[in-house]
Amino acid sequence: MDEPTVQHPRYCTDVAWGMERADLRFPTHGADECRATGRGVEVHACRRRAGHEEDGTAHVCYCGLTWTPDRPAEAGADEKMAVAGPSSADRSPEDTPLGEVAMVGEQVWREVHQRFYVGRQSKLAISLGLGLDRKTVRRLVQQETWRPYDRAPQAVTLLTPFGVFLTERAPQVQYSARILFQELRQQQYAGSYETVKRFVQPLRTAAVVAAGTQTRFETAPGQQSQIDWGQAQLAFRRGAARAVHFFVLTLGYSRRSFYAAYLGETLGQFLDAHERAFEHFGGHTREHLYDRPRTVTLPADAGHPRRWNVTFKAFAEYWSFEPRLCRAYRPRTKGKVESGVRYLKGNFLPGRAFVDERDLAEQLAQWQTEIADVRVHGTTHERPCDRFQREQPFLVPTLGHRGFALEARQPRLVAEDYLVSFESNRYSVPFTLIGQAVAVQRHGGQLLIFHRDGLVAEHALLPGKYQTVIRPDHGPGAIARNARRVHSTGAPRRPGLRTPFPDVETRDPALYDALGAGLVPA
Repeated sequence: MDEPTVQHPRYCTDVAWGMERADLRFPTHGADECRATGRGVEVHACRRRAGHEEDGTAHVCYCGLTWTPDRPAEAGADEKMAVAGPSSADRSPEDTPLGEVAMVGEQVWREVHQRFYVGRQSKLAISLGLGLDRKTVRRLVQQETWRPYDRAPQAVTLLTPFGVFLTERAPQVQYSARILFQELRQQQYAGSYETVKRFVQPLRTAAVVAAGTQTRFETAPGQQSQIDWGQAQLAFRRGAARAVHFFVLTLGYSRRSFYAAYLGETLGQFLDAHERAFEHFGGHTREHLYDRPRTVTLPADAGHPRRWNVTFKAFAEYWSFEPRLCRAYRPRTKGKVESGVRYLKGNFLPGRAFVDERDLAEQLAQWQTEIADVRVHGTTHERPCDRFQREQPFLVPTLGHRGFALEARQPRLVAEDYLVSFESNRYSVPFTLIGQAVAVQRHGGQLLIFHRDGLVAEHALLPGKYQTVIRPDHGPGAIARNARRVHSTGAPRRPGLRTPFPDVETRDPALYDALGAGLVPA
């Protein structure tokens, strides 16, 4: 009859022993043999008697092996190896993470045989001690001599000659086994469709896993900004509820964002928001990443690839940054600004009330300074304002630069009357440029007009609106200039409106007073 066992009062936490927090159980005094188990598995067996120290804190086997609550067995070198197993230098370099050995070295084979045939350890004890799979231990015990691992040759099938073709072609046909099978039949493939399906299945699975994997893209200080719009329906105390559009520009390195509220997403509002962000940060990054709105790029049509919005491209060239587009239907490409939009909607808008648009702008600016800039960012684990101190020296400075609407060249098309418009006034250019594209630029108090980077006209800026200025040397001749001058002076008239009164003589009003008094003869 088995002797009753007692549970050791504490746990062994030595991982190298192979029993992390192993619950050790030992027989009581007087047992005919020494057996110790951990997690229900026998880790030591000896035919000699065993006993306990008087204080009950250690278990001593008469073979010299000793267990204590906080460390593995202490014995001779051979016994220590029996408990701790071989060192990392003794193991095969091809051990798998699960402890199974794909190719066992000769030294490990010798150790297994020493423990089994000389030490009389069980296969399970050897498996636990050496960190090997039980089936591996069984195979090694059965081997009378050590043999290097010999991988079985891969079976040759009807699909083997087409392996390289299938691996390269499968992504191009979206891993369609049916299409691949049809193409293989044209290459004299004699196998079945099911064989092709089995070959393609792991390729498709690997592609799906790779597509779902997200790699965080970090940028250097001053390299990239991400820009996007967010929209929310807000109710104002003064006026009805309406949609408000929030412009968000996020610096890629520091994650500091600029927020601005508008009632639309027009090109003028879009460019104005950029310049306000540049002023807020004191500069801008070298690259700007956008989605694909029409204010940035025009969609491709028949015979024309996707192209930049002309005004936006001129804006980017004026401020010296490179616009980039994210991949279609891949909003995660600009995930930093997407997170900024979500943070705005989740932290700023809930629970707030706004009197009007001005109150909204004031609350947004206060929240941006007191909350958004000083929070600890979930990704960087730093405050955006702190990281911005390291990024600011790398920004392209914009201090002192006049706005795009004031100084930048803007494209214009010359009308049939060889005039171009600028701020509701019209200015002449040489008539030979009719129908061609030119660029106008404000410079001081002058308006400069360029064609192919060459200056073709220069006018003094007109102070009012709806005025026209024509230089005589721009027209085709004196008659045309005179005719044009009649039509281009004075206030604009509506079509079909005639002068209601003929020209009359201008007289001194005192004359009419004298007539009324009878002092002047009729």
